[in-house]
Amino acid sequence: MAYQSINPFNGELLKSFDQLTDAQMESAVARADNTFHDVWSKTTFRDRAKVVGRATSLMLERKENLARLAALEMGKRISEGRDEVAMSAAIFQYFADRAEEFLAPQRIATAMGEAHLESSPLGVLVGVQPWNFPYFQLARFAAPNLMAGNVLLVKHSSSVPQCALAFQQLFTDAGAPNGVYTNLFVSSDQVGRLLDDPRTKGVALTGSVQAGESLASRAGKNLKRSTMELGGSDAFVVLEDCDLEFAVKMAVLGRMGNAGQTCIGAKRFIVVGSRTEQFLNAFRDALAQLKPGDPLDESTTLGPLSSETALELLLKQVREAVAHGARVFTGGDRIGHLGTFMQPTILTDVTPENPAFRQEFFGPVALFFPAKDEEQAIALANNSPFGLGGSVYTSDIEHGKRVASRIETGMVFVNYPFISAPELPFGGIKRSGYGKELSSLGIQEFVNRKLICAMKPQTAALPLAA
Repeated sequence: MAYQSINPFNGELLKSFDQLTDAQMESAVARADNTFHDVWSKTTFRDRAKVVGRATSLMLERKENLARLAALEMGKRISEGRDEVAMSAAIFQYFADRAEEFLAPQRIATAMGEAHLESSPLGVLVGVQPWNFPYFQLARFAAPNLMAGNVLLVKHSSSVPQCALAFQQLFTDAGAPNGVYTNLFVSSDQVGRLLDDPRTKGVALTGSVQAGESLASRAGKNLKRSTMELGGSDAFVVLEDCDLEFAVKMAVLGRMGNAGQTCIGAKRFIVVGSRTEQFLNAFRDALAQLKPGDPLDESTTLGPLSSETALELLLKQVREAVAHGARVFTGGDRIGHLGTFMQPTILTDVTPENPAFRQEFFGPVALFFPAKDEEQAIALANNSPFGLGGSVYTSDIEHGKRVASRIETGMVFVNYPFISAPELPFGGIKRSGYGKELSSLGIQEFVNRKLICAMKPQTAALPLAA
């Protein structure tokens, strides 16, 4: 597997990095395991928080350079990169401040003596992370698990190696002991062997369904914990009472952020009632205002896709959808020949028999569905193999919350395409995966919630149940 920085705006090869040998990987695992047992698991919450807090400050100090790296390696617009760095730093600080509270011993009322749950780290964890949010994805994995006392081996995407190294450098410069956070330039086969190694205790993946099937199976075979965030095809449901201008504004934000390369981005647009044509025309006109260009240019409003491979896949999906009866309402092709730009695209007439109906389009392609009433809209929203997020648009918040309760996903938002904050749990159901990141739930995925129950000696001779 080649680890290369290729600028998607112009195709320039920036840097290449060698894949680790098996011997180098073994050395990294041994170092991480030793660091966990000898140092990090014995480090207090307060001292862990000092390291993570310093990493927070360093990330903010280096915001511009980190955002520039993301623009160069995967095409993220510079303003979006700054926002991502700020959110990642907020996640660091949140868990530095709250981890001890979240993992404090929890008393249990019982007639069987004095009982409580206490939390302890598991050990060496493996993280496999994608390119589309090269810092945010790492922060969601790293901050809670490092604060819980685990140590991390991280395989980042092969297309963002400089972002991966820059993230690791934050912890090095923050004073983290060697082996607490280790970036690994390894292959998929080597990741599998990491999961077979008894020194590793779990794996967290954000990636494709195919990668999730492979790693979840490997983790299950080894009886190790796993969390899987495998993407989605979120429904964007516009109810009849919603202001149309507002809905269109949110539609552009929800589909075109990060050039459409967002797991939790709005992808299936479902409009209830008689205003479908009006919405379609306004959505098309709004998309036409986007300005493709260099992601380092502040005036650019549509960046390139991350790679030529990503663009070719998206174009293939569009062609296949059309071959099965879909109609290209707008867009449908690449923009020019320099850079990996895709026209903002809307597909209509996508029937359940069309392969596109059940696919995730990871780029600026929107699928549009009219719904005669609210019941049909909810049925369409739920008719998907994915279940990550979704959103509902209405002037009646309480009504919107009732509709949201009926949508079968891990997250639903009312009057906004997606909201991510350190205190809000993130995760999906169905083929979008399982497990939670962020919030008090995320920090408990990879800890041992151990029961301790104590009885006075004179009352201990009680019958036991197996």
